[in-house]
Amino acid sequence: MKKTTKYALIASGAALCTATAAVVGFKMALEGILHEALDRNEPPIVRKTRERMMNSAVAPETLELAERQAETLREGAPELAEIDSFDGTHLVGHIHRAEHPKRIIVAMHGWRSSWTRDFGVISPFFWENDSTVLYAEQRGQGESEGAFMGFGMVERHDCVAWANYAVEHISSELPIYLVGVSMGASTVLMASGDEKLPANVHGIIADCGFTSANEIWRHVSTDNLHLAYEGLVEKGATAFCRKGLEMEPDAYSTLDAMAVCKTPVLFIHGKADNFVPCSMSEQNYEACAAPKRILLVDGADHGLSYIVDKDAYEAAVLDFWKTYDA
Repeated sequence: MKKTTKYALIASGAALCTATAAVVGFKMALEGILHEALDRNEPPIVRKTRERMMNSAVAPETLELAERQAETLREGAPELAEIDSFDGTHLVGHIHRAEHPKRIIVAMHGWRSSWTRDFGVISPFFWENDSTVLYAEQRGQGESEGAFMGFGMVERHDCVAWANYAVEHISSELPIYLVGVSMGASTVLMASGDEKLPANVHGIIADCGFTSANEIWRHVSTDNLHLAYEGLVEKGATAFCRKGLEMEPDAYSTLDAMAVCKTPVLFIHGKADNFVPCSMSEQNYEACAAPKRILLVDGADHGLSYIVDKDAYEAAVLDFWKTYDA
C-alpha cells in the first residue's frame, strides 16, 4: 500500500487515533489509573500523544480533507434523535434520511471516536444506495451522557434501543442493518444476542470487531506493550469494570452473542490490523450461528478496509443487502 494512501486512510478512518488512545490507556493502567483512561474525560496524555502522531504522520492537506469529510457528514444529517437507554442514560443520535429509502442503517462508532470520524468516508456510499442512516453517539462520548465506556458490554443495550427507535420513528417496514466499526462492531455483534432486537433487523455489518473486552485488553497488553496481562493490568481492568460498569470483564462477550445469533452477519477485517487482530473476526465468524460471510482485506490496518479495497468492500455490502433486504 502506498504511503500517501495509508495516510489518507488513517486520517479518514481515525484508526491512528483509536490505536494511540488504546496503547496510552493501557500504559496508564500499569500505573494503576485505568479508571481515568477509560472514562469519558480523555486524559491529556492521550490527546497530546494522538495530536503529535497525527501532525507528524499525516500531510496537512490530508487532515484538511478528513475534516471536510466529517463536516460534510455533520451538515448532511441535521435531524437530531434522542433516547433514554435501559439505565436512564440520555443518548444522542443524528439521522440522514434518504429521499427514497430502501433500508435503515443504525451506525455505531468506535472507542474514543465519533460518528463523523468513523463514517465520514463511507457515508456517501450509504446515501448513493438509498439508505437512511441513524448515526448514534456512543455513551460516554460526544453529546451522549454516561461516565464510562463499556466496550460493547453495556453499549449493546443502547444499540437495541436505537434499533427500536428506528422502527418507531423512521419506519416499521424497512429492513434495518446494524453497522459498527471497532468497538462499534463488537457493540452491534453483542446486540444480536438480545431477545429484544426488532424482527426487522435483517443484518449486521461488523468491521474489525473484537471477541471480548477482556481479550482485547489482553492482546494490547501482551502484543502491543509486551507486558504480561496477568497481574497488575488484569487487576486494573477488573477493578475498573466492577467500579465503573458494575460487572466483570468477562460478563458478556461477542462470542457469547455469536453462539445464539440469528441475524445474518457480514464480518470485515483488515489483515494488517495491529490493534484488533484479524484473527478475532475469524473467531467471531466461526462462532456465529447465523448465516454469515467474511471479507478479509489485504494490507488494511485497523478500521481502514473501506479505502484500502473500496471495490471489494462495496461489492460485499451490496451483495449482502441484495440478499437480505427482502
